[in-house]
Parts: sequence; C-alpha cells; structure tokens
Amino acid sequence: MHIDLSAKRVIVTGASRGIGRATAAAFAREGVRLAICSRNPDTLSAVAEDMRVLGAAEVIAVALDVRNTAAVRAFVNQVAETWGGVDVLVNNAGQGKGGSLETLEPEDILDHANNIQIAHFRFVQAVVPHMRAQQWGRIININALAGALPTPDGIPSVTNRAAGIALAKLLGQQLAKDNILVNSLNMGWIDTGQWDRHYKEMPPSISREEFLEMVVKVVPLGRFGRPEEVANVCLFLASDLATFLSAASIDVSGGLQGAIAYYPTLKREMQEMGLERQATLEAASAA
Repeated sequence: MHIDLSAKRVIVTGASRGIGRATAAAFAREGVRLAICSRNPDTLSAVAEDMRVLGAAEVIAVALDVRNTAAVRAFVNQVAETWGGVDVLVNNAGQGKGGSLETLEPEDILDHANNIQIAHFRFVQAVVPHMRAQQWGRIININALAGALPTPDGIPSVTNRAAGIALAKLLGQQLAKDNILVNSLNMGWIDTGQWDRHYKEMPPSISREEFLEMVVKVVPLGRFGRPEEVANVCLFLASDLATFLSAASIDVSGGLQGAIAYYPTLKREMQEMGLERQATLEAASAA
C-alpha cells in the first residue's frame, strides 16, 4: 500500500517543535501544500524553510496565538483562499500543566483549557465550512493518554485532555455525514522537550539517566516514543487508507495503559530518594 498525500492542503498547529514539527516534516516529505503556525515568529520562519527543503510544494507560516479566535479564523481563511480549500487539520498546539486541589486556582484550569480543547474547537470551527464545501476532510486532534486513563495528579492536564478526547469523539460523529473524519491521538511518553522540564523538578542528586529510566518503567515497550512515530499515524489518518475511521480514540503509547496511574507515585518516590541522598552527601561533606 502507498500513501499519496501530494495533492493535499494541510494545516499543522504548534509546528515549531516536538510532535508538531515532526508531523509537519512528515507531510512536507509527501509534497503537500503545508500551512504551519506557532507563537514564535523567528522559530517558525526557520521551520518553514526546513519544510520547503524537505519537499513541501508550498508553505504558509503564520505566527499566532491559538487562544485568539480572530487570528485563528484569519489564518485558516488565508490558507483556504490561497489554495482553494483545506483538506487536513492537525490540532497539535498546547502542552501539559500540573497542579493539585491545593495549588490551583480555578482560572488556572480555564487558562489551560483555552490552549487545549478550546483551541481545537476554534480551528475545527474555522476549517469545517471549507471541508463541507468539498465534502472531504480529515481532522486529527493531538491529546494525551492521561485524558483517556486519568492519573491521580495534574488536574488541568487530566480534565482538559479528557474534554479534548470527548470533543473529538463528538465531532467525529457529527461531521461524518459530510465525509469529514475526526479522530483523537492520545500521547503516551513521547520524547519531546517536556521531559527536560520534568527532570528539572528532580533534586540535583538524581541523574538524568536515573530519571528517564524511572519514567519508562511503566511503558511495556520499555522506551519513549519518537515524534516521528506519532507523525506516521497522522499520515495514515489523513490518507485514503483510513476512510472508515472516525470518532476514534487512539493511544500512541507503546502499550502504556493503567500503569500510567503509578507514574506520579514513582516520581514522588524518586524525588524523596534524591532529597535523602542529597542530605546524606551534605552531611558527609560537613563531617
């Protein structure tokens, strides 16, 4: 089987790094007309040039904030008017946010929602009229496994990703009659910059290798996923090989399922071990 996407007009949000950049690159190699956005204009300009080198037929790159409804609509309309329509939308922008009942304000959850499922809704609402006009469309919403299998930590990420998955399922049913297929990809442990952020929460006595070994303990495949592996699933869902798949919730997680609930416990145990180790080292140094 051969996936031929060369005639497609594709939008990828949050395309400046990580999963978004890898997904944009995968589509570029297919020779699509590619529209990308992110908040950083300097980074985005460099990514756009990379996409041209990789083989994208044309590239539109616009710096915008996915929380800005007017900016989102203007971007989508620019793409549709320039290329005569939109075929594929990959809603990737947004990242996780931690916090507990004791540390969060209600507004923190609302602000995170505005970057996740509400941003997904904005882009879907903007592209659907163009997809309906041609009676063809593919929408892929990037979510997180924690939304499908809640963990006992990180209220904003768990609740807003769960809402994002529900939104994709609802839209996948509602828009199927227009031949617009909507699916959710739920990320497990993908090797992106977020793990650098998580590692910084560890005491200095914990090595990066120890931390990463702990993280993948709950993954049956025993490793992180690569952004390119997520991109491959996006290519499939955007193709004519996935014509009877809509309202699906697909875990891209290396087999990780219920064990995700143990990760917060493992992380706390490692933090405590690191603090104890650090105290021992300081005591020995002072002796």
